[in-house]
Amino acid sequence: VAVLLLLLLGLGLQGAAEGRRNRCFFNRTQEFCVCYNLSEETAGSIIQCLPATVVEFWGGDLEKYTDFPIEDLDDSVIDTLGSLIVQKIVIGNVLVPEVLLARVLRFFSYTHVRELAFDSCIFQGTGDWSDMDGQDLPILSLSFHNVTCAPLTGHEPAFSSLGRWLGTLEELAVTSSRVTSLPCAIGRLLRALRSLNLAHNSLGDGSLAPAFCQGAFPQLQQLSLHHNNLSSYHGVCEGVGLLPQLQHLDLSHNELRADPSSSCQWPPSLQHFNLSNTGLDEVPAPLPPHLQVLDMSHNHLHAVDISLSSLRKLFLNQNLLQAVPSIRNCPMLDTLHLDNNSISELPRAEVKLLGRLQDVAVAGNPFSCSCSGAGGLQALAAMGHLGQGWPGDYRCHSPEQYQGWQVAQVPVSVLHCDPAAVVAPLCVALALLAGAGA
Repeated sequence: VAVLLLLLLGLGLQGAAEGRRNRCFFNRTQEFCVCYNLSEETAGSIIQCLPATVVEFWGGDLEKYTDFPIEDLDDSVIDTLGSLIVQKIVIGNVLVPEVLLARVLRFFSYTHVRELAFDSCIFQGTGDWSDMDGQDLPILSLSFHNVTCAPLTGHEPAFSSLGRWLGTLEELAVTSSRVTSLPCAIGRLLRALRSLNLAHNSLGDGSLAPAFCQGAFPQLQQLSLHHNNLSSYHGVCEGVGLLPQLQHLDLSHNELRADPSSSCQWPPSLQHFNLSNTGLDEVPAPLPPHLQVLDMSHNHLHAVDISLSSLRKLFLNQNLLQAVPSIRNCPMLDTLHLDNNSISELPRAEVKLLGRLQDVAVAGNPFSCSCSGAGGLQALAAMGHLGQGWPGDYRCHSPEQYQGWQVAQVPVSVLHCDPAAVVAPLCVALALLAGAGA
């Protein structure tokens, strides 16, 4: 790292004066090193980062090196770069002249750096990326968080010069950076991308279809769009409909509306769908047909009727449900979370259905500790199906004599709660005795 960043920027190590303040701090246990506001006078402290696998640089002044002549490296420096074990570099809180970045990025090809992240940076100017034509880089994960730069639209020549490297990139994150659109050309270059995180931006419904155009992101499996300006469930469906490998989609923390009727078809590969915190008051249709995990927690649902043959996990906590939704049409379901709704009891028929699940959570509901309220929960707990929260978070809301009690502590009498279970055998026994006497 020392050679990579300091030699490339013309700082060198020999200019550091011994005895000056140490600006780099190395954690040997975690093989992590962080440096603050490096300059020519304090650059010597970076030498202790050589054994680190993760190095962070915060602060500093890169502008004064914009015009510094950077030439090709000789064999000895290349060998040194190849011997470093650093795998991740984070650059934060600096102004990055794009022309300088364009000139030094190609030297990463001599390293083993797999992850490059920029945090709270400002990218300034326009760089000449022609030197990157046909250049390979080992970087597979690229991240930008809270960065400021010119709009991506119009940078197509730069994308083209970076095409060979971008074609191997597997993870890209551009978060909290006020992104409003993504050019189609980027997606077509990112042929190997598996994960794309665009959370905490300003993407609207109309910006999705151009970004995820025909031929864009052919290998994309995970897409995070939470905390944006999306509003139309149907619009999002149409916007991502051309992603042939999409498996995970996160739309949480968008104010979505369920359109009255929608014929849009989600990618059939979609298996994990996060619709939590989206303000929905009904289950939108259609749902992806082959879902395995559906999260609709923290919404305003009053009722849920879902029929998905492949669904395994359903999260409905923090809604307004007054009854346990039917799970008869979800034969593969093994997990159901219903915490913090308005459910008061579990009828016996529902307990039998829930009994086949592996993980049931119903904590924080206003339970009526009558027979079906307390008895059903106790029966589920006895079968080992109630997960985290039992027994402390399961408390009675009514009747008055049990208010505030833990449901587990409520006495459930068979004679009181299920007299038929006692009376019927008793009647049979009496009938048999009467027959014998006759």
